[in-house]
Parts: sequence; structure tokens; C-alpha cells
Amino acid sequence: MARKINVKLILELRAQGMSMNEISQTRSISKHSVSRTCKAAHEKGLSFSDIQDMAEITLYHLLFPEKHAYENDFAAIDMEYVHKELGKIGVTLKLLHAEYLDECRCKEALPMSYSKFCRDYRNYTVQGKFTSHIVHKPGERIEVDWSGPTMEYLDLDAGELIPVYLFVATLPYSQYSYVEPCLDMKEMSWIQCHVNMWEFFGGTTRRLVPDNLKTGILKHPREGDIILNDAYEALAIHYRTAIMPAGVKKPKHKPSVEGSVGNIATAIIAKLRNRQFTSFTSLQAAVREKLSEFNRAEFQKREMSRYLVFVEEEQSRLNSLPKYPYEPCTWYYNRKVQLNSHIAFKKNYYSCPYKYLGKKVDIKAMKTRIEIYCNRERIKTHQAFGPHAKNRYRTDPEDMPEQGQYQQWNKPRIVSWASEIGAHTVIVIKTIFAYVDVKEQGFNPALSVLKLAQKYSDERLETACRIALEQGIKSPQYIHLNSILSTNQDVEYKAKLAKLAKHSQTASENSRYTRGASYYNSFGKGQHDD
Repeated sequence: MARKINVKLILELRAQGMSMNEISQTRSISKHSVSRTCKAAHEKGLSFSDIQDMAEITLYHLLFPEKHAYENDFAAIDMEYVHKELGKIGVTLKLLHAEYLDECRCKEALPMSYSKFCRDYRNYTVQGKFTSHIVHKPGERIEVDWSGPTMEYLDLDAGELIPVYLFVATLPYSQYSYVEPCLDMKEMSWIQCHVNMWEFFGGTTRRLVPDNLKTGILKHPREGDIILNDAYEALAIHYRTAIMPAGVKKPKHKPSVEGSVGNIATAIIAKLRNRQFTSFTSLQAAVREKLSEFNRAEFQKREMSRYLVFVEEEQSRLNSLPKYPYEPCTWYYNRKVQLNSHIAFKKNYYSCPYKYLGKKVDIKAMKTRIEIYCNRERIKTHQAFGPHAKNRYRTDPEDMPEQGQYQQWNKPRIVSWASEIGAHTVIVIKTIFAYVDVKEQGFNPALSVLKLAQKYSDERLETACRIALEQGIKSPQYIHLNSILSTNQDVEYKAKLAKLAKHSQTASENSRYTRGASYYNSFGKGQHDD
């Protein structure tokens, strides 16, 4: 529908003596509209002095009552219903107007145009001081980023200030925010912050809008697919959310979190600037306290607070959390399954089903467990050893083969090889098997020892085994024997033994009493003299 004529302005200019042509030309109003307005006022006997205190809309309805009657003939719209429906995922004004048209056809009522439909809804939100759902829908997305400003605490042991970085997340509709202090901005911290963020909100959204950080986004071309790293993509799959990074160098694509970063700087960082923290824990507690105050503070240009808007209008729109929270992980690729049906990982060993012997597998390492994959299929899960554990085995008996199913190596064959080298080597190999719970766990350590003979010789390995046993090592391993051989301790040991043997022989020869020729000569001479 065309916009209403500014009738009051026309009558005011006419009263000042301007002609209708001059009014049309100077005010960009059609001659027809000027003429109709002046004619309607003349017919009703109205001068400008009569209507100068009258509201514009009232005057318009007075001069053109038929227009007012026509507009009142439009089928009524329940704007409260429209506002409520717009809060649902996927619902738009275009869709609601189409449904309104269908309803009008059924009732044979006069429908209003889409432009008037939108104007009336906009007026409704302004008059009611509502937030228009056209901009943000509740529970639709979360925006995340690192805060530019940082904090710090004093490490009393090291005597230095430790920088602290703030992870910030915001729900655009309610502006309800989450802040978490971190000691670094690496991938594991980034992922864990997301997990904690969703726990804080109590649900997830359809979309997650981060910046183009290298900790999560590998590639964001202008055209083509956005490529996430494995950990970030796995996180999105676990929480059933779509990660849609903001455009490169386009902060307006995530204005809510950009605005929250500035507000957080004032509400948290600035308010805590004069406090000296002596531990990371105390800093975390202070941030949580200020965050709660920030979320519960009343809006300046909007009713209620971030927290109340979230609880009353947005929380119920969030998707439910998965049964178990996601654990941040690191992937390690192309690890070979050893002859003992185990893979080596961080100085410890974890069993795999024996049918994967010799194959390459990938490891998904988490804080409390590891998962083993072959061709993208998970084949085994183990509880992870702690960071200080070394040379320990996590063995599932079901992964071990039946007797005789190892074609290449078994314990008798390994011991037989050791016996060809020497008695001390046999003792070392048998000791290795004695210290494992499952005989297959001893295959690799034993073979590693025996293969030293190929590098150094049977004789030198036998000597190294003798040295290790004499040094009191309970179960000599590759690391001990290789150290002896690589530093030539066995050569020095053999040389020392040879020297001792020679010295012993010399001493033995010197200890014998032997009469020489002179003795017998002198003895004979003496007899002759006598």
C-alpha cells in the first residue's frame, strides 16, 4: 500500500500562501495528492488554524474516512502469536504471512500486504519493547572467541607473573555469557572450554560461530568447503552442532561475542584489576563471581537481565546435551601392531585383537582412555596409563591368539635363538618372560635384545648380558644392553678380563721355583774342587 499523504504539512504550506504547484515541487508530493488534500479540507470547511493542534493520523482519517475504513477491513493479525512463532527454529515472517494469506482465503477476508505485515510487526516490537526475533532466535547459535585483554596471577614458587587467557561465549538472543580462564590458547584448552561452556548453558544450539582460529579451522576459503581439524569436527559431531566460522576479518559476523568481549573486559578484568591473585584457582573463583554479577545485572535498554531472559525465553529452546560429555583428544597416526598384539604409546603398551598383527592403526588419545582405530573403525578401547607410567602393559586376554596361532615367533623359538648366543643371553631372555603377565608381552622386548647380536655380534651381546647380570639388573632390557654395547663397555670388560687372565698366568709362572744351568754347573764345579 502507498504511504499516507502528509496532509498537515500541505495545509500548513497552503496557509502560508504557497501554490499547490510550489508545494508539489518543493516537497516532492504529487500534484494529485496536494489537490485532493486541499479539496477535502475545503469541503469540510477546515483551515490550518482549525487543525494545527490535531495529530497527523487523526487529521488524515478526518479528511479521508474511506481510507481509514478500508484499512480497518484488513483481516486482524495476532501479533503476540507471530512473535511467539518467530522464536521457533526455521520460522520466518515470510512463512507466517503465507499462512496468514491462506487463512484469509478460507475466511474470504481481505489480507494485508507483506510490507504492511512486516511494518505492523516492527511497530508491535517497538511499542512492546520486545527484542525482534528477526535478528536473533533463541537457542539458534552460540558465538565463541578468545578475549583480547588478559589477566595474570603470581606464581609464588617461581616468583613470576603467569598470563591467563579468557575464553568467552555468548548466546546472541539473551546475551547470556560464559567466561573461562585458561593458561594457554592451545587446541586442548579450546576444546575443553567448549565442553564446559555447553555444561554451563545446559544444552547446545544448532550453530556454533567461532573465529578462524588455527586451533579449530584448517581452511576457510571464500568458495568451497570449510575444513575443520579432526578434534573440532569430532566435537561438533558429538554435540550435534554445525560449526560455521565467521568470515575472515569480518567480526560483524559474530557481533554478540565481540560486544561481550568488550563488556567482559569492563565487568570482569577491570573490576579485578586491583586484586593480586597468588593461584590460578583463586583467579578462577573470582572470575566466576564477576561473571554471575554480569549475567544478572539489569539491561540498560531492555527489560530483565541476561540471566532472566535466558531462563524464561531461551533455555527451553536449547537442544539436550549428550549422555556423556566429550573428552578432548589428540590423534596419533600409523602405529604398527607389534608381534605381541600390542601397540606402543607413550612408553606403555596396549593390546589389539591379534588379527590386526602387522597392520597400521590410529590412536585417539583422551585424558582417561585411548581408542584404537583401523580404517576409521574403532577396534579397541583401553583405560590410559597415567603420565608417569613406563613400560607397563594393558592387555585384554581376548586379544591374545590361541596357542600356536603366532606363525613367526613363540617362546621356545626365541629361547632357542638365545641359546645359540650364550648362557648369559639365555638367562636374560628367560628373565624377560618371567616378568610379564602374558607370554606374548615378552616377544618384542626379547626380540629387541636378540637383534642386538645382528648389529654388534653374538660374542659382544653375550658379554653385555653378563655385565648386566653382574651389575644386579633384575630384568635386563634392550635399553640396558644397548647402552653397554654402544659405549663399548663390553670391549673394555673383555680387555680387562684378558689382562687379568694374563696377569694371573704371569703370577703363576713366577711363583714356581726352577734351578737353572748355572746352579747345576756350580754344583758340579764344587764337587770337582772338593
